[in-house]
Amino acid sequence: MRIVVAAVGRLKQGPERELAERYRKRAADTGRQAGISAVDVIEIRESRAGDSDRRMLEESIAMANVIPDQAAAVILDPRGESISSAAFAGRLQGWRSENAPAVAFIVGGHDGLAPSLREKSSLAIAFGPATWPHQLARIMLLEQIYRAITMLTGHPYHRN
Repeated sequence: MRIVVAAVGRLKQGPERELAERYRKRAADTGRQAGISAVDVIEIRESRAGDSDRRMLEESIAMANVIPDQAAAVILDPRGESISSAAFAGRLQGWRSENAPAVAFIVGGHDGLAPSLREKSSLAIAFGPATWPHQLARIMLLEQIYRAITMLTGHPYHRN
């Protein structure tokens, strides 16, 4: 199974990019033991459209084009479900058990995601009710992916 994080915007060089890459690399390295073939981040260019609806549509189309065929799609959405790390790992385990070829995590732009992309998602998750900058949301997502993979490989989880 392949994991794809598709995100609108590019992390600039600096500590945020370094931390995101550290978690991506850890997840990819540990993931081989758990049947994860790759953990990839695909950055989607922000739309330059003047209208917010048009920006949302253009970015959502670009996101839809990078989601692997037959992938389970998960969107990050402030109205989504707040799940524990163990439940997050359980969802990954479920998709892996179902032989899903990929799981795509989708981080939209400032204007959100088009309804058509939301409808295609298997799950919407939130990192609580607070508003997070997209850079931090991406880092938090990559950390949770890494944490879930370590749990799937039998690493002890301190909350159990």
